[in-house]
Amino acid sequence: MTEIRQRIDQYLDQLSNERLNLVADFLAYLADRESEAATQELLNIPGFIESFEKGKQQIAEGKVRNWRTIRTDV
Repeated sequence: MTEIRQRIDQYLDQLSNERLNLVADFLAYLADRESEAATQELLNIPGFIESFEKGKQQIAEGKVRNWRTIRTDV
């Protein structure tokens, strides 16, 4: 990972501000696409939406427990 970032930095140092703006826009696009893919992966899990909504309702109703009381090994 570090080697890739170093290569990217070398290329970035060679670009004009106009090209850097283009790179920034492209990176934002890629990050957004990755986020969308992760969201879609969650939505494809059977029962995920229902479970998520139930969890939000439980939080709103105060039906929660501190995770430290459940997992002491973390």
